[in-house]
Amino acid sequence: MADTLTGPVPETPDPLPEFPMPRAARCPFDPPPALKELQERAPLTKVRLWDGSEPWLVTRHADQRALLGDPRVSADTDTPGYPPKADGGGDSKFGFIMLDDPEHARLRRMVTAPFAIKRVEALRPVVQNIVDGLVDELLAGPKPVDLVEAFALPIPSLVICELLGVPYDDHAFFQDNTKTMVHRDATPEQRRQASGEIAVYLGGLIGKRLADPQDDLLSGIAGRVRAGEIDHRQATEMALLLLFAGHETTANMIALGTLALLQNPDQLALLRDTDDPKLVVSAVEELLRYLNITHLGRRRAVTADIEIGGQVIRAGEGLIMVNEIANRDPEVFPDPDRLDITRDARRHVAFSFGVHQCLGQPLARMELQVVYGTLYRRIPTLRLAGSLDEVRFKDDAFIYGVHSLPVTW
Repeated sequence: MADTLTGPVPETPDPLPEFPMPRAARCPFDPPPALKELQERAPLTKVRLWDGSEPWLVTRHADQRALLGDPRVSADTDTPGYPPKADGGGDSKFGFIMLDDPEHARLRRMVTAPFAIKRVEALRPVVQNIVDGLVDELLAGPKPVDLVEAFALPIPSLVICELLGVPYDDHAFFQDNTKTMVHRDATPEQRRQASGEIAVYLGGLIGKRLADPQDDLLSGIAGRVRAGEIDHRQATEMALLLLFAGHETTANMIALGTLALLQNPDQLALLRDTDDPKLVVSAVEELLRYLNITHLGRRRAVTADIEIGGQVIRAGEGLIMVNEIANRDPEVFPDPDRLDITRDARRHVAFSFGVHQCLGQPLARMELQVVYGTLYRRIPTLRLAGSLDEVRFKDDAFIYGVHSLPVTW
């Protein structure tokens, strides 16, 4: 007969929260409710990932900025403790953004100049012409129309193709492959095949620029190969990063931002009716704060012990910093769940913080300013062609947005 246990029964520890966490179906613009609860109750806590690993989840704005600016925090996917996004293929090296200094800084400097604010501002008339031309096509075409395919995707794709020197006629090829690369349900083999096909394509273009340089960014990258600063593989990875980041995130932001404004008609009216370019700038920053495109968190690994928020994070442990909840931190943004385009939202972390903050943020900001300052003014009766419940959000992708956005006017 088994011995009878006496004394108090030991408590079963609460299971760790699973990450990522689901959004509330009725609040597609807001972070998952569990993230808000953790920010209030346990702003620095461990979570469990798909593979059973247990990184720290960082939810407060101040803690995220401190860690993103700390040299003991590594962006390199090979660093012990780096939290994996998916079962293979989702965490492969993606250019210099997944390297640490000094190599990260060396490679980043090679492509910094075209994204400097003055150079980007010189492109504003070009972007304005692109946006105006696409609006003309919308107004002349049938209704309803999918704003993603007819407007949101072409704008950043045309712009980054112009900058890089990639033929826009090939946009369907690279857009289809990048969709596979960011789809959470794609197999590792499918992701590798998609990225490999784009790499072969871009590698071929770089080879052509080695033989016949043009006035474009690919030629500048090819020049680095010619000078022996990088090899052909590194050049191809750099081009892939710029092509992917240059259209995928901005396209989703254009569509998601438009939908958010349509659901907040008072804010849309302010933006549509303004003649003040400062309000347009403010609206872009607020939408970048209020929404979130990279919704699976910025992932890092700790290389030496760090104390933050009263907790010691040990070397070899992972970090996930979810910018969507940091941008809703009430300590920084009062009434954070309200969209307010008059708010000073410049401290948001939509473009990250520290040495790895987004290289292309001046270009993204300028494109969004032109789009948000043009579309609703020229089509003042723009509205959803259906209900919000019919819109399919990209919960199945590493990059958040909408799969399509049927609109009419």
